[in-house]
Amino acid sequence: MNEILFFGRNLYPKLFKNKPIKIIKPIQFKFENENENENENENENEKQIKQISSGYFSTIFLFENGKAIEYLNENPEKIQIENIQKVTVGLENEAILTIEGNVFAKGIDINPYNPNKFINISSLIEDTNDRIIQDIVSGWSSIYLLTSNQNAYGIGSNQYGQLGFDSKTLKKTEKPILMMKNVSKIFSGNSSEGVFLLNSNQELFGCGYNQYSQLGLGELRKTIRIQKLTKIQNIPKGKIIDIQCGSFHSIMLVENEDENKNPKRKLYSCGNWKYNGFGKNKDTYEFTEIKSSLFENDENILDFSVGDEHNLILTSKGKVIGFGNNLYGQLGTGNIKNQRIPIQIKLPKLRFNEEISNYHISCGYRKSFLYYSPFLSPFSNLEEDLIKLFGRKEFCDISFKTENGEIVEAHKLILKYRLNQNQENQIDKLQEIISKKSIKESNQIFEMIYSNRILNPKLYYEIKEIINSNEKIEETMKRIYLNENENEKDFIIERKEKQYKFPKLILIMRSELYRGMFLSVTNDKSNKVRDYSELSNKSFQIFEYWIYSNQIKDDIQITQEIINELEIGIDYFQLNQTNPNLFDLLINKFKNQNQNQN
Repeated sequence: MNEILFFGRNLYPKLFKNKPIKIIKPIQFKFENENENENENENENEKQIKQISSGYFSTIFLFENGKAIEYLNENPEKIQIENIQKVTVGLENEAILTIEGNVFAKGIDINPYNPNKFINISSLIEDTNDRIIQDIVSGWSSIYLLTSNQNAYGIGSNQYGQLGFDSKTLKKTEKPILMMKNVSKIFSGNSSEGVFLLNSNQELFGCGYNQYSQLGLGELRKTIRIQKLTKIQNIPKGKIIDIQCGSFHSIMLVENEDENKNPKRKLYSCGNWKYNGFGKNKDTYEFTEIKSSLFENDENILDFSVGDEHNLILTSKGKVIGFGNNLYGQLGTGNIKNQRIPIQIKLPKLRFNEEISNYHISCGYRKSFLYYSPFLSPFSNLEEDLIKLFGRKEFCDISFKTENGEIVEAHKLILKYRLNQNQENQIDKLQEIISKKSIKESNQIFEMIYSNRILNPKLYYEIKEIINSNEKIEETMKRIYLNENENEKDFIIERKEKQYKFPKLILIMRSELYRGMFLSVTNDKSNKVRDYSELSNKSFQIFEYWIYSNQIKDDIQITQEIINELEIGIDYFQLNQTNPNLFDLLINKFKNQNQNQN
């Protein structure tokens, strides 16, 4: 079930074979085989579009089933990579992030000897402990990686210093190089030679092409190349949701609360005056608010996207607003007149417009897409398992009453690590909220608590103060389970006549064996016992600590005997699905200890 509207440059790639180069009004895009094979037993959700990314020469469509189609010229091809969770396209580069945390990329600046072949660039990171990738962003000729350790890497061209290094000494790199540590988000754009990095303290840094002040550096506006990551001063107050960069300008989305404590999002722009939406004949040197009656008052911004020289905004009332270059009709206004101030775009009737929050905008190089992509599966593998547990009565050990006295059951341990641990009485506050809601609204609230995603904005903003969104699952679970009382630890591992209690949720996260054991519909619900007597004391200590934290203690000395012991246990208990897994951690620590001794 897809709904995709297209307008703009129908070239490189040519998405419509029988249409002109310039498509100036939004038209429906259909895949070649969209109406075929209706009788096949294929899950409808697997046909659903998840993301669209488009650059100068190519466009990639990603589907909910983790598969993708790439359009080059007129010929769509299936990308032969599975389990894709995100795609990003630049000028002559493409990057694909898989669920496992690997990044495959291609391009003239990535693999000059075979630019059309995808290679695993995450495996080229020198630090082997930093190869699990959390997010990817393409620039015009560079690709940026954010690792699970919150480190930012760059690969590709450094012509304007967009990798944060002197372009005379480093013109480009075919291996990811570390740009900055302690990074929470990376921002760039498919037509940008610049990049922004946001650290965990909400400090913003930028580098790269800045001839038109598109980095928002104020007094440094005349410097064309910013070849060192530079802190951006005077940024708007509030939470930075997103920054997207065009060829000559950048736009920032910031969220604050209005006088009634409702969330309010505002857009800020800097850079070339032709594309920043102000309608004034001068560049903006710092991020300055874009004001328009089209999205003021009680209207909020749901989504926005920046192309090379044009911009589109989607509001909570279903308006699509655009400004900037319109040479190819990429604003969808029905003409090719440029717009220096925001203008509303007339759309054909949308099939799913009653759910406008499920629509998204994607701007490519002089082309635009508006597409329907409902949030179908908000849960990671672990969270899917928690939902399964949550729905089984033997694990529901806390109850909430709705406005009509109906009972909603929940798992206390899940709520403990989903609710804010820094405030008191969060369960009581949640009960107070649920007592004023219907059973349907209550279930939606629990869905959001589990997934930590905005599935229903109105309800989410009502409960967001009690949701803990800052800690990693492993860290939170480790804190809870290592410090809570024993009766919370509901699975017994027996070793040499001594019993150790472990939480089922932790074992589910670490082991396919336990995952199948606990989540089976037909299994015995009583505590099962596994004998770990073959492990030495030191090996079992390593195993126990890793079960909770996915780490190995710094002060543990690894020997070949320990590796041999744990290798047998890893295989038997099917522990290899974690990333990084226990065996890799053991080998890396063993090698590092030997190197230090030498």
